[in-house]
Amino acid sequence: MRVLLSYRFLAVEMRVPPAKSNGQTEYLLEFEKPLGRLNRQIGELEAEQKRSGRDFNSQIRNLRSEYLSLLRGTYANLTPWETVQVARHPRRPLGVDYLERMVKDFVELHGDRRFADDRAIRTGFGRISQQRFVVIAQHKGRETKEKIECNFGCAQPEGYRKALRAMQLAQKFHLPILTLIDTPGAYPGIGSEERGVAEAIAVNLREMSRLRTPIMCVVIGEGGSGGALGIGVGDRIAMLEYAYYSVISPEGCAAILWKTGAKAQEAAEAMRITSRYLKALDVIDDIISEPLGGAHRDVAEMAATLERYVGRTYRELSRLTPEALLEKRYARWRRMGRHLKLQDGLPVGKP
Repeated sequence: MRVLLSYRFLAVEMRVPPAKSNGQTEYLLEFEKPLGRLNRQIGELEAEQKRSGRDFNSQIRNLRSEYLSLLRGTYANLTPWETVQVARHPRRPLGVDYLERMVKDFVELHGDRRFADDRAIRTGFGRISQQRFVVIAQHKGRETKEKIECNFGCAQPEGYRKALRAMQLAQKFHLPILTLIDTPGAYPGIGSEERGVAEAIAVNLREMSRLRTPIMCVVIGEGGSGGALGIGVGDRIAMLEYAYYSVISPEGCAAILWKTGAKAQEAAEAMRITSRYLKALDVIDDIISEPLGGAHRDVAEMAATLERYVGRTYRELSRLTPEALLEKRYARWRRMGRHLKLQDGLPVGKP
């Protein structure tokens, strides 16, 4: 449990005054420190111009141009470990942020009809791009109290059973399913194990593989282990550009291989967990572009982009009969993964 939950304290942040006087403090990750210095200079010049009445517009324009150029270059060359930090950014949009912005008339379903209502997974009916959907979203929580209530996004067996109940309703009413994946892994506590979390995930894998309705799965942040797979079997698997998808967290991998979480950066590099690696290896189908600098810099734009992707993908899948849908889903999961030669750390050539 320590390995799974410790990630929250490993992302290095610092606070600097924002360039825009929006009353908030900007969170910067360690690799964003040069951006923070430029942002601070812009803020200081704007404040001085307002105080003294002197014209600094030319210098401010130059600094903003330099800031955008540096931001673009930084995010175009993120290492896997830096991508993990972005996926865990404290202001990265969570599942409920997308529910609020892209799902109209959302009606939430509660409970698994067996034990409890797991708040780490939200389910319900709603409309996306004028089409009715069943939406299942993992939720980490934003404030401390909510994070504890949601187990930091680590669902328990009742969460996966609640998700399955919603998916079975989707099949009954001929509705497509959208799952939003964002978890470091399923909850590893004693109670979770006693109530059969492994069995609950296994049942979801089996049942999702044969549901006779379109299923779209999108990794919006962290896609960790069986916790992600429990709602991750679908006809189309996509990731946001700066999300990651992995069999285990980098810290967990490092603790197993090197007996220390300090090797998490090396583990992230070795596991090939970022979207471009996984697309090349045919583990995922699509990469959804994020706004410049990550989804946390423009949540509204990210939600609009995701909504367009979901609408477009549903239109493609809706043309298939249930029999063809199941056949293609089976073939897609049978072929998952490729063995390719590596060049500069990336897969090249034909499988």
